[in-house]
Amino acid sequence: MQRYLALDFIRGCAILGILLLNIVGFALPSAAYLNPAWQGEITLSDAWTWVLLDGLAQLKFLTLFALLFGAGLAMQIPRGSRWITSRLTLLVFIGFIHAVFLWEGDILLDYGLIGLIVWRMLREVPSDRALLHTGVLLYLVGCAVLLVFGAISSPQATRSWLPGAADLEYESYWKLVGGWEAIQNRLDHLSSGLMALASQYGWQLAGLMLIGAALMRSGWLTGQFSVQHYRRAAALLLTIGWLIAIPGIVAQWLLGWEFRWSGFFLQVPRDLASPFISLGYAALCYGFWPTLMKTRFSYAIQCVGRMALSNYLLQTLICTTLFYRFNLFLKFDRLHLLAFVPAIWLVNILFSVLWLRVFSRGPMEWLWRKLTRLAAGKPGNSSLIR
Repeated sequence: MQRYLALDFIRGCAILGILLLNIVGFALPSAAYLNPAWQGEITLSDAWTWVLLDGLAQLKFLTLFALLFGAGLAMQIPRGSRWITSRLTLLVFIGFIHAVFLWEGDILLDYGLIGLIVWRMLREVPSDRALLHTGVLLYLVGCAVLLVFGAISSPQATRSWLPGAADLEYESYWKLVGGWEAIQNRLDHLSSGLMALASQYGWQLAGLMLIGAALMRSGWLTGQFSVQHYRRAAALLLTIGWLIAIPGIVAQWLLGWEFRWSGFFLQVPRDLASPFISLGYAALCYGFWPTLMKTRFSYAIQCVGRMALSNYLLQTLICTTLFYRFNLFLKFDRLHLLAFVPAIWLVNILFSVLWLRVFSRGPMEWLWRKLTRLAAGKPGNSSLIR
């Protein structure tokens, strides 16, 4: 199958960018991920860190990764239904293991489950335009469901939004001690996540995958348009996205991250803005790709993108070791947590570059492919060595 180097680069940027937000999920309580005032108050440095990350990264890199996942599904269609079904089922299994035994913030299981639905839609929707329209419609349905949840929710903050001292102490306990207590809590998180996937997030995720597949089929995500087109598209998409997102960010600050508004209604501007901003980032990469592709930096990020699954899981191993095994959980605020990110990025980059000098694909990518071949009953070369 043909490799698109720019897509590898963009995928690598997405994997590295996801860590900007996931570091909060590893090092702070679950409530901190969306609520910067989870302690009931907030420092000015924490507030401004949240503002910058919310505008530039929150949901943006996850959205970009979902778009690329849909593009990847479109590329896999010629391999046939047994291959795709086996591949996605194995991803669900990997995600389940990750979510239960390593970290409750897993996205792989969600992507696998929704992918099992979406790839069939890719075969049945007749045109790229229809595919795009269907994706946009599904995404908007997810946004509408979020508004409905906001309308029927209680204005009283839940413990998952504003945890008490006992809640924080218990979360610290099971994350640091691990064992069966941690597994039970991760299973609870998984159950809640699956309910959210079925009722709201799944609509958005399916929509993004369909949009990504449509853009892949049209050639937009393979760089088949002019450099000038991508630069103009980047300027337009980023402008529209931030014009939608910034009022929501300001409103959350002014309302003091009040539960009902910030937990539901003001999530919608972010959700609406994220596809524009994410595609704007992709357009920027294509707009400057003739220059980027000549740099060593570009090659290094491409290697990260080629080993996206391995690097995603590696980030979990590094962060759970740092914050749970070395007792660094709840020891840093948002701003200071960002200091860990470049160091972990460096590990991702060095691991990817050095590994791919010897092997043809990442360790988890190789295992995933080998198991897919076995499950699909397809013979072929699955050697790891170049």
